[in-house]
Amino acid sequence: MNAQMVLTMGQEALLMLLMVSAPVLMVVLVVGLVVSLFQAVTQINEATLAFVPKLIAAVAVFALTGPWMLSTLVDYIRRTFEAIPASVL
Repeated sequence: MNAQMVLTMGQEALLMLLMVSAPVLMVVLVVGLVVSLFQAVTQINEATLAFVPKLIAAVAVFALTGPWMLSTLVDYIRRTFEAIPASVL
């Protein structure tokens, strides 16, 4: 195993992390922005008003994209385990 292989594996891991977490982060970001705008317009400063919609949105995104996330991560782990014999030589 050389330095190039280690850097490539690290780069693939970071890309996988970004790809899998992006749907949840984007939806929660948009919901948080909408709730913040609503709070600014109505001048309601309630902590649960900011937390509950984001929680519901995150659960909904996990329910919709969870199988894709899981299969993507399983494929990545399988490819990583299959690359171990080649990296030992």
